[in-house]
Amino acid sequence: MKIKLLFVALLLSSIIIAQNNNNFELSKNLEIYGDIMRKLNLQYADDINPGDLTKTAIDAMLQQLDPYTVYVPESKLEDFELMTKGEYGGIGALIQKQGDYVVITEPYEGFPAQKSGLKPGDRIVEIGGESAIGKTSSQISEKLKGVPGSVLKIKTIPFNDTLVTEHELVREKIKFPNIPYSGMLDKQIGYISLSQFNPNSAADVKNAFLELKKNKDLKGLILDLRNNGGGLLNEAVDIVNTFVPKGETIVITKGKLKKSTMIHKTKSAALDKKIPVVVLVNENTASASEIVSGSLQDLDRAVIIGQKTFGKGLVQNILMLPYNSKLKITVAKYYIPSGRCIQAIDYFEPGNNGDDGKIPDSVLSVFKTRGGREVFDGAGIFPDISIRPELFSQISADLYAGNYIFNFANAFFAGHDSISKAKDFSIDDETYNKFKESVEEQGFDYLTETETILDRMQKSAEREHYLDAISAEIDQLKESIKMEKKKDIDKFRTEIEEMLRIEIISRYYYQKGKIIASLQNDKEVKKAIDVLNDTELYHSILKGTYKETETKE
Repeated sequence: MKIKLLFVALLLSSIIIAQNNNNFELSKNLEIYGDIMRKLNLQYADDINPGDLTKTAIDAMLQQLDPYTVYVPESKLEDFELMTKGEYGGIGALIQKQGDYVVITEPYEGFPAQKSGLKPGDRIVEIGGESAIGKTSSQISEKLKGVPGSVLKIKTIPFNDTLVTEHELVREKIKFPNIPYSGMLDKQIGYISLSQFNPNSAADVKNAFLELKKNKDLKGLILDLRNNGGGLLNEAVDIVNTFVPKGETIVITKGKLKKSTMIHKTKSAALDKKIPVVVLVNENTASASEIVSGSLQDLDRAVIIGQKTFGKGLVQNILMLPYNSKLKITVAKYYIPSGRCIQAIDYFEPGNNGDDGKIPDSVLSVFKTRGGREVFDGAGIFPDISIRPELFSQISADLYAGNYIFNFANAFFAGHDSISKAKDFSIDDETYNKFKESVEEQGFDYLTETETILDRMQKSAEREHYLDAISAEIDQLKESIKMEKKKDIDKFRTEIEEMLRIEIISRYYYQKGKIIASLQNDKEVKKAIDVLNDTELYHSILKGTYKETETKE
């Protein structure tokens, strides 16, 4: 007993000494930093900006930690509020720099930009009497934001026009919906798209689900968490509670401080414990989204379809700082019901950052779901059914990035008062041929990977004195590629047509229409419907007897 007491006393002494050393180091370095700033301010050859220097110093310090621990000065609070709450004061529109102008690319339905008549393609030339030409997107964004209720006057030049139009808008509190779309995909399968985990996300999911349940034929639900970067942990727990009974442990957080270690359980009776659920995920599904998908997987309550998720198993708190600034700080790791933490990069190990710090799949630990299926830690959530992400051709990517599709949709919108419903609209031959003509008239060209390789080969051949021997063959290859490229706009018509279709639909039916249109040819959604319609397949996946074979499309 005496030996045990001595050991405890020595351990406590070492902890106290280490803590005292840390406190001394902290005080010493704060004193050094303050003295450096004072001497710079007094003796540096030119005037300094202490605020900018301090911000640079803080950012450099935090870069040694994890990317989620960040300092937010007062000047950036509005952007921070947008990220954390999904709301800001403004006009409700997406903008993009195109040449000398910043252009309206997507007004949100029901908000000031759309209500005042602003349309995609409108070039902003003046804001509040000040020229907007030559300004960056960030500069224009700052001008457009402001206190809800304040009046904003802007001047624009509409797409394909030269006349200046003046708009008077009243800024509003712009809040992006947690659920941009929910509805029945067919007579039996419901769908909910959740874009963020902000306040009321769980209530919105439950209300959307109850609305779907009014359809007596509802036999399955798709919860779409693709590209959902997460948010509030408590909202994630409450969303799982929609399908899981009261008293289930959903996530445990473990941190250095006792108050950071918490067990989060479901608090209410489930709305539906039996309805088959499929959760859609991809590489941008992160944080709270991974709590939802991972816990439903661990509890054998849902089938997960898509791509491996991002792998963010860290929890942040927001701490107040002096002068209305804030610190978002990582305080804990979280662990889902099987006991696994899905954090992909261990930032607490020196030198671990980016992909180099990711844990190799070969050394991942195996955990078990409630029913005994194998799941893994340390790399995100592995889907039960994997589907490779859509890869676009070079021509499609360049047509989109170069705004050829955007501009054609604007021209189409100007010439057509209406189109059929979002789910019914399609691109016919006449429309596609007009698009091809417009692209050709604008002299569209693009560089393929093959051409890039040939250029490198030609330079290498010249450097190594082989060019005279093979220049004719290289020229012939270049000419052949040039001829083949002319066929690409027809060869890849399916994917180009899909991009055109969705872009045109957004002009008439806004964000909700885009989602409805994109679901029509969505591989993951189609697979989810197949799984939900096959009761035997669905349960075989949850029991662990299903072997994935033909899902890697």
